Amino acid sequence: MSNRSPLPPLVYLLGVTIFSLVTAEFMVAGMMPALADAFSVSLAQVGNLIAFYALGMALGGPPVTMLLLAKGISSKHALVGLLAVYVAAGALAAAAQSYEVMLVARVIMGVSSAACIGLCMTLCAGLVGPAERGRAASVVLAGLMLSPVIGVPMTTLVEQHFGWRASSWAVVALALLCTVLAVLRLPKDEAGSQPALGRQLADVRNRSLWGAYLTSGLIIGSTFAAFSYCVPIFIQEVGISPTHIALLLASYGVANVLGNMFIGRIADRYTFPALACGLAVMVLALSGFALAGDLHWLSLVCFILLGLTGVALNPAMVARVMRAAEPGALVNTLHTSVITAGLAFGSWAGGAVIDAGYGLRAPFWVGAAMALLGLLSVVRPLLATPPAMKPCT
Repeated sequence: MSNRSPLPPLVYLLGVTIFSLVTAEFMVAGMMPALADAFSVSLAQVGNLIAFYALGMALGGPPVTMLLLAKGISSKHALVGLLAVYVAAGALAAAAQSYEVMLVARVIMGVSSAACIGLCMTLCAGLVGPAERGRAASVVLAGLMLSPVIGVPMTTLVEQHFGWRASSWAVVALALLCTVLAVLRLPKDEAGSQPALGRQLADVRNRSLWGAYLTSGLIIGSTFAAFSYCVPIFIQEVGISPTHIALLLASYGVANVLGNMFIGRIADRYTFPALACGLAVMVLALSGFALAGDLHWLSLVCFILLGLTGVALNPAMVARVMRAAEPGALVNTLHTSVITAGLAFGSWAGGAVIDAGYGLRAPFWVGAAMALLGLLSVVRPLLATPPAMKPCT
């Protein structure tokens, strides 16, 4: 067994930074009824607070990253500046007196968040050697995994006891702390230390890379077509008490972490089998949840199965992208953007089928359809791939 050196502490700082960004994105799912009452809007409109945040990430992240690359701004300075914008927009959202202001603030948060996540992944790759990139990336992405375990349940608990504004301000405070630590602790990098914009544009003209992006977008879109509406579904359809929702979300998050740990161990060697098996489980879980009816145990089992797959497939998604192209800022930001485009579509489509009168469980069918498309998207590369692949380095 080879001895592996410990990762730099700054890798964990980047993970906490992503944790704060992802918690702010998804915390709406845990307090949808409160926000609907506060702004006198429908659940579908509250779901759009997730969808438009994701849309901001999808459409705004790549242009911002390209501008930073064209200007030759260093990765550290770019990250700190964008985090400052994010904190300001988060404060605006926390203080919002109308739904429209909240929506605009979350779009700005989404734009800055996409570029921040891409920069975090790029800085992470620069802090370690090529042989440690996969391990370091999984630690940084643990911030995403821990958001459902700790972030969303905690913001839900804070909302239940102190209101939704208190939850929002708590996340803003965490993002501000990460910004200050980034200023103080991240090493200085030279302007233009990233590959030139032209070279990074050449890297993304890659058919295999866009195939990887497509699968990632379908996986996350499928997950959040269901997850965005899970709280009202559990309360109104399954009959779970509101006081148990935080525990339920935490259980889902624990499933995310366990799934991520398992997928992380096999993702480099069995990238496509991991994606295919995970997507097959998602199709079954989402269809089972849609058909569960009064079988509460089946609803809970399917929800946990979604947690074990869904977002937990991130290591396999990242391994596929890293195999297809060098993990530069533009490659990473585009991956984030395509993922969140899928998330935005899934959240919007879930709300649209509810508004169309197909029932509160209809988003599960949207998610199942997207997962099936994702499964179909990996069939060809799966068949063309040897059973055991060499790890990414």
